[in-house]
Amino acid sequence: MVREDGKRNFALRESGEETSVFSGNTPRQAALKAARRLEPESSESSAKSNAEEIKLREKGTDKVHKYEAWSWEDEAPEDSPDWMPEEITEANVSKKGIEHLDE
Repeated sequence: MVREDGKRNFALRESGEETSVFSGNTPRQAALKAARRLEPESSESSAKSNAEEIKLREKGTDKVHKYEAWSWEDEAPEDSPDWMPEEITEANVSKKGIEHLDE
């Protein structure tokens, strides 16, 4: 279901349970938000080798978007605002496909 602002809601599925909801204009945008909550690795290369699968169900549909996701710690940009911490969590995802629920 698309909201008035164009964003859609996606529920994170873990072991058949929907634990969190992320919103975004696209499934990838919501997946990136979910990936930032993963335990970060020290570098991007080690994070990619330890990627985890995440599944996001689009609210109002039976579509489940499957992604391979990883996150890592990185230094904040030099022009970052004062409130931003020195170390930030970066994330990336790679789409693996779409499933349809039978429920």
